[in-house]
Amino acid sequence: MIRANSSPRSLSTLLTLAICATALVIGGCQPAGDASTLEVDPATKRSIAQGDLVGARGRYDNYVWLGVPFAAPPEGDLRWRAPQPPHPWEGQLVATEMPAPCPQLASPFAGVVDQAPGTPAGDEDCLYLNIYAPARSSTEPLPVMFWIHGGGNVIGHAGFYDGGNLAATENVIVVNTQYRLGPLGWFRDVALRHGATAAERSGNFGTLDLIRSLEWVRDNIAAFGGDPDRVTIFGESAGARNVVSLLLSPPARGLFHRAIAQSGASDITTQAEAENAVDGPSPGLPSSSTEALLKLVQSDGLAKGRAAAKAYLQKQPPESLAAYLRSKSAYELLAPYATQPGEGLIRVANVIGDGVVIRAGDALENLAMGRGASVPAIFGTNRDEQKIFMFADDRWIKRLFGILPRARDIDLYLATSDTLSQVWAVRGAIEPASARLAPTYVYRWDWDEEPTVLGTDLSQLIGAAHGLEIPFIFGHFYLGPEGAQLFGGDSEAGRLELSRAMMSYWANFARTGAPGRGGRGDLPHWRHWNRNAATPELMVLDTDDGNGIRMETGHPTREGIYAALESDPRVDTPERRCRVYQALREWTREIDDETYRERGCSE
Repeated sequence: MIRANSSPRSLSTLLTLAICATALVIGGCQPAGDASTLEVDPATKRSIAQGDLVGARGRYDNYVWLGVPFAAPPEGDLRWRAPQPPHPWEGQLVATEMPAPCPQLASPFAGVVDQAPGTPAGDEDCLYLNIYAPARSSTEPLPVMFWIHGGGNVIGHAGFYDGGNLAATENVIVVNTQYRLGPLGWFRDVALRHGATAAERSGNFGTLDLIRSLEWVRDNIAAFGGDPDRVTIFGESAGARNVVSLLLSPPARGLFHRAIAQSGASDITTQAEAENAVDGPSPGLPSSSTEALLKLVQSDGLAKGRAAAKAYLQKQPPESLAAYLRSKSAYELLAPYATQPGEGLIRVANVIGDGVVIRAGDALENLAMGRGASVPAIFGTNRDEQKIFMFADDRWIKRLFGILPRARDIDLYLATSDTLSQVWAVRGAIEPASARLAPTYVYRWDWDEEPTVLGTDLSQLIGAAHGLEIPFIFGHFYLGPEGAQLFGGDSEAGRLELSRAMMSYWANFARTGAPGRGGRGDLPHWRHWNRNAATPELMVLDTDDGNGIRMETGHPTREGIYAALESDPRVDTPERRCRVYQALREWTREIDDETYRERGCSE
């Protein structure tokens, strides 16, 4: 879902929902890992600048180190400051437990699913990363694949993703990192500028965490067998949006050497949008820092009404407001933010083009002008991105007896999901790929072999939806017992073969800067995106039952998408077409109120 001023959500968010819903259970979905306790393996002892540490043997003939600190806890005076180097430890750190997630609200859309939705979860002491390496030794340093989780930059955590199979199968090092989320990760306000560095004044604290963790990788990954000169950043959804922001981040230059953006976007929030009131001369977003402060002082009884709250804030010295903000608990700071309908995810202005941490201005224009990191990159989306969000929305799905999902109007459901998913492909892959000057590759993921469960055809209602490609890339399909509802049965052979191919492409890209024919040279050749060609080629990733892995010409364009919608027999009346336009207006920047009315639609 490409939502204005909010990024697409993560795999962990969506798989949890899909598994729970399609398993037809009311609760009890678990994160991707199992609950077993890892036992220390003496062979995993390593020495880094902070001290000695030891990990465990993972489930895929791999070693794993969990909860390794890459920065000091961002608590107290370090809240809303650039991350500081981690503290050294005495003795030996036993790195066998997942770190706490960063503060967020538990949600059926997030990796934190063992609490009631909307309840506080996580801890500010959360700047840790997990490392996965092959258990076998290597004479040469291995490529490093640095994963950035998604979740709209407000939810999610690294523990949902097991990099062991990717590491062991493809002989790479996988790093999963955490970063501050929500208003603790992105908060640009005059109250926090006193005594702040230029980077801290940016408000991009989550981005600074990602840069700090990449610096940690540069300085320490050799101890785990990794090559600090071959680091690939890759992420999905908001993680992919963060990949784009790192491409446009001067402080991140040189810390990574390839980039993969899966189902992302290139939206950059302006400084005014992030900071100003919605009714100011340069209007901000409803999720701006000023709007949050206005709500906080009213809820605390410091002012009655919006006008009084504005007057109160104007009278306060910035130092007093900073102290006020730092006196709040992490969870009090989440309260002023509106939640996204039907999802429970707060909306926070994030990924701010401040001109220091992230380049200001339009991201595509910056890429086209060569102002981004000139590294090889892959951009891609899934054919049915939007379906998972619609599947979770009661406006599109009814549930017989409260649990059995059925489309309210299957033609309208499919027409809407097709339109929005193609818009996502344009924004998330075609446009950024076509803007870049450096070597770039594009894919579309088409796997849709989910089963029919109690009369619900999941291949039709969910299909190749947002986030479902990630288990294929990690080669890790354990999602609790409910996961069999999506990834079991007759699809297994083709699914595992497609997963093997995707791991091979991704790892070969990390190794060489080009996916080529995969690491074993046995796959179709993935040619680069030629933005100057009349019909650039993209790679389609699917099983043999879905016409296989293949290069394909042709891609959606805005003009083509809207022309097809106007003649789509599934929405053959103005009222039905306006339902699609309404979805575009709600979930994208494609349709504003004026354009909506120009299309013949009314409220």
